[in-house]
Amino acid sequence: MPRSATRIGVLLYDGCLASEGLGLVDVLAVANRVAFHTGQPEPFRTSIHAARPGQVRAANGVEVRARRIDYALDLLVVPGFDLDPGQDLDHRLLERSADVKLLQRVAVSGIPIAGVCVGAFLLGAAGLLDGRRATTSWLFADDLARRHPEATVDPRAMLVEDGPITTTGAFSASVDLALHLVRLHAGEAVARPTSNITLTKQGRSSQSPYVDDTLHQRVRRDFSTEVRRHLVDHMAERYDLPALAATHHMSTRTLLRRFRNETGQTPLDFLQSARVARARQLLEGTDLSVAEVARRVGYADTSTFRRLFTGAVSMTPSHYRRTFAG
Repeated sequence: MPRSATRIGVLLYDGCLASEGLGLVDVLAVANRVAFHTGQPEPFRTSIHAARPGQVRAANGVEVRARRIDYALDLLVVPGFDLDPGQDLDHRLLERSADVKLLQRVAVSGIPIAGVCVGAFLLGAAGLLDGRRATTSWLFADDLARRHPEATVDPRAMLVEDGPITTTGAFSASVDLALHLVRLHAGEAVARPTSNITLTKQGRSSQSPYVDDTLHQRVRRDFSTEVRRHLVDHMAERYDLPALAATHHMSTRTLLRRFRNETGQTPLDFLQSARVARARQLLEGTDLSVAEVARRVGYADTSTFRRLFTGAVSMTPSHYRRTFAG
């Protein structure tokens, strides 16, 4: 009796990197051709789905028509989305709440789920990574691990299978997932020619050769430097954490976490230090009154300024001026 085809669905959504799902579908189509020409039944049936059926607009602007989820699938693949290291993941995931709820229903129904690249964050938001091993793009693996401490995140792995949940590295790892599915469901005799025809490499197991530590450091440095620069440029204004977070397109919680991870302090800690440093310059080099110095560095209440300055410098502003002016 011929083996029935494995049913692979791809979940698309607005802002997704559609090629991470559609590229996988194309590799499986080549595998079907290879199987057909070797006298075997086609091993895969593929379909495109969405939480809300209809047109889905991918990150690059391309629109794809998707159908309602099919609960007879053997696997649902979830591509990642366009994500900048400085963006607010909380907000991005909130935008995808309908997809997260769909993933929860799919998991309860018993359908295995695979997340490609930062699609792992959608799986995590659905509670599917807790207690499991997982991976994602090496550039975002630290973020995934911080958000889901109950998961064991391997930033170097290309593909991790843990029970019904599979996760992969970035972008082109969708091809690694596709070839893995071909080997699993059609055998090496189909996987090898599929790899040769598509000019893709079988058996990549690690992201390590692609990890760019200088990029990691630059991303971190650029974020904290940008926040510090903004605080210094607006030093005379009232400190407003929600406005600061909105300026950097993230939630206050995300901003505080990222800034502390990179600098070891809060933005307010940094701002107060910067204000004291600027006040010292003004006290040393100008004849401005203490009240005017306080105003210029962001303190409307002179007594508050005196208290903070004295705590930081171990001298009152007036004593500091007498000691160091000129």
